[in-house]
Parts: sequence; C-alpha cells; structure tokens
Amino acid sequence: MKIGFFGGIYNNYLALEAAITDATARGAERLYCLGDLGAFGPHPDRVFPLLDEHNISCVQGNYDNSIGNDLQDCQCGYTDPRDNEFAQISYEYTYENTSQANRDWMRQLPPEIRFEVYGTRVLLCHGSPRKTNEFLWESATSTHFLNRLADEAEADLILGTHTGIHWQRELSGGRRFVNVGVLGRPENDGATNVWYTLIDFDWSGQGGTELGEYSVEFVPLAYDHERLAREMRDENLPDEFVETVLTGWWTTCLEVLPGKERRTGRF
Repeated sequence: MKIGFFGGIYNNYLALEAAITDATARGAERLYCLGDLGAFGPHPDRVFPLLDEHNISCVQGNYDNSIGNDLQDCQCGYTDPRDNEFAQISYEYTYENTSQANRDWMRQLPPEIRFEVYGTRVLLCHGSPRKTNEFLWESATSTHFLNRLADEAEADLILGTHTGIHWQRELSGGRRFVNVGVLGRPENDGATNVWYTLIDFDWSGQGGTELGEYSVEFVPLAYDHERLAREMRDENLPDEFVETVLTGWWTTCLEVLPGKERRTGRF
C-alpha cells in the first residue's frame, strides 16, 4: 500500500493539484494533509474543493485552528518582530478570504490522525505529538527526544511538518520520525520546486503473522510557480513572498531556523 503525505499547503492550490496528480500517478492509494491549509499564497478557498474531491483527510495545523476559531493570529510560534509582521499580513489575508463554511470545517479537524498498516502504528501530527506548533529541526532535535516522543505517543512511525523542510530520523526499535515537507513554498535551497512524501508499506506473511515494512521517498514537485507568483501580486501579497516563490530562497520566517539550516540559505 502506497500513501502520500502533504505538509503545509499555505493556499498553494496549484502545488496541491500537481501533488495529487503526481502521487496518484505513482500509485498512491490514499492521501493525507498534515495541516496549515492557509498562509503565504493567494485564494484560500481554492484549496478546499481539491481536498474534498480527492477524499484527502487532514490534520489540524496551528493556522487551521486559528482561522477555525476566529483567533487574532496564526499561532505560528515566531518571536522576531519582522517575522511576526509578515505572519500577521499573511494571516489576515487568509482569514478574510476564507469562507465561513471552510472556517467551520477547519475548526472540527482533528489534531492528530492514527492508523495501523501491516502492524506499523502510524501517527500523523502537525508539529509534534505533544504540541501543534512545535518546531522539530533535523539539526536541533535529538534522537533521544524523538524516541521519548515515540514512547509517549505509542507510535512506530510519526509524521509531521510545520518547519517547511523535509527530513527523517531512524529511532530505536525500528521506529522512525519523518518530516514530510510542505507544498506551500520551496525549501530555502534556491530551487523553486516543493516537496511531499510517499511511503510504500509492504508485508510478508511468515508463520501466519504479517510483518510490516515500509520505505520513505521524498518527492520533489514542480508546479506552475510563475502563475502562483502572478496571482500573489494580483492579490497584493508582499513582494517578499513572491520573491521566495520565484527564487527558492526564504525572505521571511528566518528567525526560527537553527544555525545549520539558516546557513544553507541566501539570507
């Protein structure tokens, strides 16, 4: 069984549409979104029909919780004044352009999704199993801490997003943590593609027992980023957001990056 996982859509309905097509062509039987449907991009309400049409189950991200509950900000977890200023612009635009019906739908989304595939206990969350907007970075998150999260969550495979950069870590007992990446914007690496994750679950029946195995594939995804940039300009979104889409370099939300991840960027 092959399953596709998308992180942060950030209103990028063009990348979502491309990811659905690509994952389906690669054999994905089910699709999941790990939250943050809005932010950054244009036309929030264009995301929801795609999720509904393709029966995509969603975890509630911090953005979805804020918009669904009519909060004043995105609960993004930033402390830098400049990052918070841009986050607020993005949040207010998304809130004002999301229909009441879609706000209501986001309010009822679950903070986690659990299922089992061939004996593997899978947990889907947004930031971490313990906190929706927790940042788990490859360079700054210890294996010991991730093992403790897996113990407490009673999960063999934890899938999250929130940071905007994909990565994975093998844990004790054959367990694993995977950040599935995001569809909403590129990964601060100078490339305009975005990323999603495919997991191929397999099993072998030995002695009447199903023994689960799986492989993780991070998939780079090209989409019409120039069209997205034009639509962002038409909606008067910040030039800094548009620059990120066109160049692949982050211009905002840099304060949260640990030193190693920040040094790979331009700014």
